[in-house]
Parts: sequence; C-alpha cells; structure tokens
Amino acid sequence: MSTVKLTIDNRPVEAPAGATILEAARSAGIKIPTLCAWPEIHHTPGACRVCMTEVEGQRSLIAACVFPVSDGMVVRTNTEKVRKARKMVVELLLANHPQECNFCVRNGSCELQKVAEFVGLKEIRFPYTPFPQEGLIDRSSPSIVRDNRKCIECHRCVTVCEQIQTVSVLTPAHRGSAVKVTPAFDLPLIESNCVACGQCILACPVGALYEKDDVEQVWAALQDPTKHVIVQEAPAIRAALGEEFGMPPGSLVTGKMTAALRRLGFDKVFDTNFTADLTIIEEGNELLKRVKEGGTLPMITSCSPGWIKFCEHFYPELLPHLSTCKSPQQMFGALAKTYYAEFAGIDPKNIVSVSIMPCTAKKFEAQRPEMAASGYRDVDYVLTTRELGRMIREAGIDFENLADEDYDAPMGEYTGAGTIFGATGGVMEAALRTVYAVVTGGNLPSLDITPVRGLEGVKEASVKVGALGNVKVAVAHGLGNARKLMDKIRDGKADYAFIEVMCCPGGCISGGGEPIPTNNDIRVKRSQALYADDGKVQKKRQSHENESVKKLYDKFLKEPLGHKSHELLHTHYTKRGTELPQRREK
Repeated sequence: MSTVKLTIDNRPVEAPAGATILEAARSAGIKIPTLCAWPEIHHTPGACRVCMTEVEGQRSLIAACVFPVSDGMVVRTNTEKVRKARKMVVELLLANHPQECNFCVRNGSCELQKVAEFVGLKEIRFPYTPFPQEGLIDRSSPSIVRDNRKCIECHRCVTVCEQIQTVSVLTPAHRGSAVKVTPAFDLPLIESNCVACGQCILACPVGALYEKDDVEQVWAALQDPTKHVIVQEAPAIRAALGEEFGMPPGSLVTGKMTAALRRLGFDKVFDTNFTADLTIIEEGNELLKRVKEGGTLPMITSCSPGWIKFCEHFYPELLPHLSTCKSPQQMFGALAKTYYAEFAGIDPKNIVSVSIMPCTAKKFEAQRPEMAASGYRDVDYVLTTRELGRMIREAGIDFENLADEDYDAPMGEYTGAGTIFGATGGVMEAALRTVYAVVTGGNLPSLDITPVRGLEGVKEASVKVGALGNVKVAVAHGLGNARKLMDKIRDGKADYAFIEVMCCPGGCISGGGEPIPTNNDIRVKRSQALYADDGKVQKKRQSHENESVKKLYDKFLKEPLGHKSHELLHTHYTKRGTELPQRREK
C-alpha cells in the first residue's frame, strides 16, 4: 500500500494514500472533533463542518473528514481561526436545538454535548426559539421515535440505512433552512419500508432517534397486585447490560441481571435462552423434514424480526424459504400463557409477559397480530437493554455489587447453544450441533464450529452430517449482506441447505437497543463473552440436552413439529412488498 508523508501540528505523519486528514490525524493520536464522521460508515457526508482545519495553500478552512491527504501537506488543527470556526459551528447548532438536555434520552451519551465541551463553548449568543412538538415528533412506529427537532443533519442515519442495511428509508428532503431527514413523501415511519432494526439509533449522535419507551407501562404492571409479571432476557443482554453501569464491554453479568430483575419486582425471572434451545429443536427438525421430503431449500432462520420484515418487504416471493418457527421471544410468550400458566395454576389473563431485548424490532414483532396463539398477546411489553438500565438506575439498585442469583423454573434452564444465539453465526452453530446429534446419534467431533464465527459479512461452512453427507451452510449479518444471499437464491445460484441471517451487524449483540456506543471492538468483546459462557461456564452445550425442554415435550408439547408445537411455536408471514402507500391528501 502506498503512503504519503505530511505534517499535522508540526508533527510528521505518514498515512495511506487516499486517507482523509481526519483519518491521518487519528492515526497519529491527534483529536479533531466531528459529528457526521463515524467509523462504522464508509462514506462521510462532510455535513457538520465541526472538523475544520487549516491546510497550507488553501484559501479557506477545510473539513478534515472529507479532504484527502497528499505528500508534503501541512495541516494545523489548533489555530485561533480553527478554534473560532468550530465554536461558531457548534454554537449555531445549539441555537437551533431544543434545550432539553436534562431529560433527553441521550443525556450523558450525547456527542453534541461532548463536542460543545471539546470546543470550549461557554455561551450561546443567538436567540433561541422553542420548537413546537406537533408535526416534528413521529411516534407512529412501535419501535422507533423520530424527533426532527433534535436532528443536526449529520446524515449518519441516512448512510447506515442506505449503505449497511440497504433499506434506504431515511433521506434528506427539501432545501435550505427547511431541509430535514425523513421517509419518502414525509410519511410516518410506520407507513414506510422501515424494518425497525434501530441501527439508525446507534448511528445518531444526539436524541433525534430513540426507542419507543415502554418503561412506565412495565412499572404500572409491577405495581398492580392483580398481575403476575414475568420476564425473559435475550442472550445478548447478559454481555452488554454491564456497560450501562460503567463496566467494561463484554462483562458477563447473567447473575447480577437476574438479581436486579427480582429487586425490580418481577414475580418470576426466566430466560429467553430456554426457548432458544427450544427453537433449535423445532428448527432443526424442520430442516431435516425439508431435506428428506423435498421441501423448500435453502431454509433460512426466522429469529430476527428486522430480517423477517426486510424479507417481507423486499423478497416476498422468497418467504417460503423462511423457517416457520417463531423467534425465541415469541415462543416464550406463547408458552408463558399456556404451559407456564398451567404449571403455576394462574389464569393467563393475569399474566403480564415482559421481555428484555437488544433489538428495537422486537417491539414491532410483539405487536404482530398473529403473535397471539394462546388467545392472548404472547408478549405484552418489550424493553431494550437501555430501558432496563434506566429502570435499574431509577430503582436505586447498586448493580455492580449485586450477588449473583439463578433463574426460576420451569423456563430458566439453558445450554451454551442457547447463549450463542446472541452472536452472528450462533444460531447456525447451535443448530448444527443438534442436527448432527439427531441424524447420527452422536456428537460432532468438535462443538466449536469456528468457520461461522466472526464479523466477516458472509460466512460459509460445510459439515458432514452422517447419512445426509456434506451440509453446506451460510451465515450473513447486516441486511446488506443478507441481500447478497437473497439475490443468489433468487438467481438460482445458492447451493446451501441452511442459511442464518441476523438483521444487525454482528448479530443481536449490536441490536438497535444495545448500549451506546456500539462499534466493532465492542461487538467482538460482547461476542467473546457469549462464547465464554458457552465454552467455559455451561456444562451442557447442546440444545437437546436441556432437561427442562425435554420435560416441556414430555408433559405438554409431546413432540417436535407436532400439533401443539405448530399451534404455539410456528407462524406465517406477510407479503408486504416495496410499494409505498399512495400519498395522502393534505
């Protein structure tokens, strides 16, 4: 790789040819403030102008995030002219920004706050006009709230939605002072092709995008003496929740999380990992049935609701490839108001089922009309990792010093296979462990199927499974990578038997409801925590070894893919297509 030599603040710096001034400065440990530039995206719009620098020979200040370096370039990042310009840019942004910092959802994690501190801003000299909320806050989605009053037009959400997720729902519209980021035709988010993944939330530097908050409804349920409130937590939560309390990324806090939930007042603390193990048994048997009976192949996982909605919008003709299994969240919800209600002798109408998820799309999934197989809504409320963190802080719980506690029976036991659902490749790895055992009666030579692990966009593997021979599989995370596999299927070029797709880059450990920031280094650490739980903590590592799941079949479901399983644990999908509704009359 060719390099260029330049000088930044009187320091010699060598950078790759084509790198920007910002990238070169960062490599040399020189900090330049920015809002629109974000390491997660490949294209920086250069919209915020906070990263202004002086470049010798240039007549005006230069945006460091978009200007390429060249041999002999001389850059100054800390002159009086630069400092004044940056301060003015931030001052103008704040003069046009709601003054709600104390109760904004991003208070303490807001990048605009941090940049204002960086540039030394002490006052705003421009008049401030309060914003009306009507028409500027879109609460139409069950998953995501858009507050255009707080948008600083950095376009990071636009880039993530377009480049990484390839959904392209958000776009800049209008001109001049009227410009704003919005879905097409200024439609509400619920009327767009949004898949509710929440990656735009992780990208947003301020509070212009955030999850629909259900905390108050859950508090109300916990305070209602007539309600029996139970809770489940997704695998990814235990590897991320600690970050909400200052613990290092990748801290495994399973026992502390369980203890905190009991202190919040939940009557029973169960685990989504239980139904992750159940999902593997149902899904594995569904795959074997398709292989043996000539069903639609490749079969594709159905655990990720953002992915499901993406497929319904953009590949409706390929919906038969999806597994009919509900996600672990929804399987748990259906069993909570049937199997558990019967086990505990509680009228299901008095059970409130709460889930803690890393994913904003889970809020949408829980409200799908078909998710009521028990006669009641399977899952009543979905909270993100961030929402749970807020509840624990509000309750005054000293999370970091809690003693570990265990889950409740009968839906708290799980194996290592259930845990790794939270990382990309985990569902595939767990499924192959059980499929191999069902077909051969023995265990894989190694339960660690490393080719499906890691952050490579699309991963492939081939595993010899007894009489089935070599089973070729693929794993994709992030919808842009999923699109590559779906195009291969549509073109008849996919020779896989089984495909795992996770909507979010890295899998559930970087869902739209996870702690901010979330980046690749943090994704790796969270994944490592889940694999450590699988390989070092859990004595059982295969879903079919879960004794509580065995009892569930013996006493209630009877058999995988049986009548009751189909009734409670399987679902159908909706062909939504990509057509936007006709523009409404004003």
